[in-house]
Amino acid sequence: MSKSTTIGWYTILSLLLVTPLGFLSKFYSGVAAQWVNHYAGDVLYEIFWCLFFFLLIPSRKAVNHIPLGVFGVTCALEVLQLWKSPFLEALRATFVGRTLLGTTFSWGDFFYYAVGCLMGWLWLRQIWRSRSIS
Repeated sequence: MSKSTTIGWYTILSLLLVTPLGFLSKFYSGVAAQWVNHYAGDVLYEIFWCLFFFLLIPSRKAVNHIPLGVFGVTCALEVLQLWKSPFLEALRATFVGRTLLGTTFSWGDFFYYAVGCLMGWLWLRQIWRSRSIS
């Protein structure tokens, strides 16, 4: 198996783990449900986007740049939640729109976006390092 194939498979397997966890965090109703629903989902959301873009751009340079880009875009989307235009409200009325764009602004989200991007960066580093093992 080539090194790029190994990276691709590890990234796909990672996405197959993170994606359902992210969706499940929105429906969790156990202990600390409010925290899991709001903030654990933020962390998983960031990791998902880091992995998704790494699947498209699997390079050493991307390992560092993707998490920074994901952080910037998700912070911009968070601020965009303050804008209540009819177009954005129509998008947010759907499950996919709520999931991708969010519905309410929260300063606390920025911290969890940073945690998620840091974890995403560490995850991408591990996947990148796996190419030298295979």
